[in-house]
Amino acid sequence: MNGSRAASVTVPWRFPRIRIEGFPWIPAIIIGVIALAAIFADVLAPYNPEIGVLGDRFRPPAWQAGGSQAYLLGTDHVGRDVLSRLIFGARVSMVVGFTAVIVAGLIGTTLGILSGYLGGWVDQVIMRVTDTWLALPALTFAIFLAAVVGPSMWNIVIILATVFWTRYARVIRGEVLSLRERDFVRLAIVAGCSKKTIMRRHILPNVLNSAIVLGTLMLGIVIVTEAALSFLGVGVPPPKPAWGLMLADGKKGLMAGYWWLTVLPGLCIMFMVLSANLLGDWLRVKLDPQLRSL
Repeated sequence: MNGSRAASVTVPWRFPRIRIEGFPWIPAIIIGVIALAAIFADVLAPYNPEIGVLGDRFRPPAWQAGGSQAYLLGTDHVGRDVLSRLIFGARVSMVVGFTAVIVAGLIGTTLGILSGYLGGWVDQVIMRVTDTWLALPALTFAIFLAAVVGPSMWNIVIILATVFWTRYARVIRGEVLSLRERDFVRLAIVAGCSKKTIMRRHILPNVLNSAIVLGTLMLGIVIVTEAALSFLGVGVPPPKPAWGLMLADGKKGLMAGYWWLTVLPGLCIMFMVLSANLLGDWLRVKLDPQLRSL
């Protein structure tokens, strides 16, 4: 009897229809172009990004005096093509950014649901750990972890997920505390659904919107943090191309007039982060029922 009742309880959730009014087309196109460059970097990049020609050191972009059509965006201090390094750097930023956001989202959403729905000592333990994590400066904590585990691309993914899962846990817990008092959850309890079933079939679908929006907003933060770690020498190790590492390599040449070594990767980081934030803000407005009604 309980099984038939449990089967009759349905989730009152439907992914909302998203109107495209005000859709940030330019940010979406920028992210799409960077994503395509990351996926097809092996085809698009004209040179090996890790190998340079010393005889072509510090060549300016093609439109500047002394530039060459062979190096459209110039070369760096060891003769490596800047365009090729920017393209492969996009792959590093996209892989690290999206993977870290997804892993952090999975961990934080799971713990947030457990904390909010189960309550009691489970909630106390998870929230005290979350509060401790949030009390630590994110960049300082990430630098410490990078110094402990060593620099590599996948270590940076683990570090960033470890640092930022708390944002998801805190937000999702707040959503669950409200959802568990809703009628459809109470009906599921009366119908004999287990806690596991309620969390999986009734709570999780209703917090996905918040997790998705938070993920888009966190993407920019994660990419900036990865660039900062690479800039400080504890992120992606050289000679692997990364935008933050390119900034670190080019900072010495900035005062000597080699502006393209820092300005170009800096612009890539800026456009990527700004586009992710604008897209996240639009999703937040469209997926939040209260904001949609404004």
